[in-house]
Amino acid sequence: MSSGDEQVEDAGANGGGDSLHRVKLRFRDRSKKVAQTKEMTKQMISKQAERIAQRAEEHERFINKVTHLIGVLGFGGFCYLLGARPQDVPYVYCVFYVIFVPLRWIYYRFKKWHYYLLDFCYYANNIFLIDLLLYPKNEKLFMVCFSFAEGPLAWALIVWRCSLVFSSLDKIVSVLIHLLPGIVFFTIRWWNPTTFAAMHPEGTAQRVSWPYVEDKSYLWTWLFVIPLVAYTLWQVLYFLIVNVLRRQRLLRDPEVMTSYRELSKKAQKANNIWWRLSGLLGDNNRLFMYTLLQGIFTVATMALTVPIFLSYRLHVVFQILKVSATIWNGGSFLLEVMPRQVILKEKKKTETRQVQNQQEQDPVAADNPPNADNSTETHQS
Repeated sequence: MSSGDEQVEDAGANGGGDSLHRVKLRFRDRSKKVAQTKEMTKQMISKQAERIAQRAEEHERFINKVTHLIGVLGFGGFCYLLGARPQDVPYVYCVFYVIFVPLRWIYYRFKKWHYYLLDFCYYANNIFLIDLLLYPKNEKLFMVCFSFAEGPLAWALIVWRCSLVFSSLDKIVSVLIHLLPGIVFFTIRWWNPTTFAAMHPEGTAQRVSWPYVEDKSYLWTWLFVIPLVAYTLWQVLYFLIVNVLRRQRLLRDPEVMTSYRELSKKAQKANNIWWRLSGLLGDNNRLFMYTLLQGIFTVATMALTVPIFLSYRLHVVFQILKVSATIWNGGSFLLEVMPRQVILKEKKKTETRQVQNQQEQDPVAADNPPNADNSTETHQS
């Protein structure tokens, strides 16, 4: 090969390298632009969210009054619908969940509470939607959903003190996420005209049940064993996401809340039985103990769904107990917790105004704070 041919090949190779380099630079520029666009979008969204939050705080009392009005009217309308057309209650629940849970995710994302949406109650509610919209006549799936709704979700209303406060949209949604599924499956089990006709067929003296229960082993399988397997699946996924995949994210930002973090703070502050039990194996194993306690609680509540499923009277009493507990907790919140919150808010506003007035009166002192030596002398004196 001649020297001229070698130069041509070298030029071609260099040209190919230059073209690859240019392509890489283009990709880098595009990735930088995409990253900048994402960052600018996040900043714009956060600024808008802050403005909305500030305006909401400025008009907090008016918003609470409107929420209270809509909440009371909505609760009354739901009670009327429950008596007049119980077969429509599942559709009301589906509309409520599809509308309010995405809005809650937006609000919780801003407050850094979005990991709450990985909790078991949302996992179970998604299964409820699948059952009601896609497989409404599947008896086995109905029994699994019944176990979730009248087991862990129902008892969470009582154990975690969910409060029915009509002036707080967040509390109303929290209560309904746990309360509505049980009412939905109660109506399907006992009051829905279709299932009621299946339980009382014409021309037969013998009582027939819906879903059809062959024997006790069948009952325990679909009300206890299968729901427990589904719960275990959720627990494994939750542990992998929160404690493995997103562990570093949670460690970097202590303001990001999970249900475990919130319950730990409340239990530690109150020094209640949950905090003492979770510390039996030491502080380093509190998460393991919390998971174990939650599993024991779930197993116990699922076992209690069997007699509730079989007895209409017991099921009615249980519905009254759940609603009464949420109303009682709501009254306690209004009379005990809310006054303290109002006092703290007013105190913070007063302190903020005083600081602003001092800065306006003495701007030089605000711009030039005392140096370290003076502050140390003052502290020592």
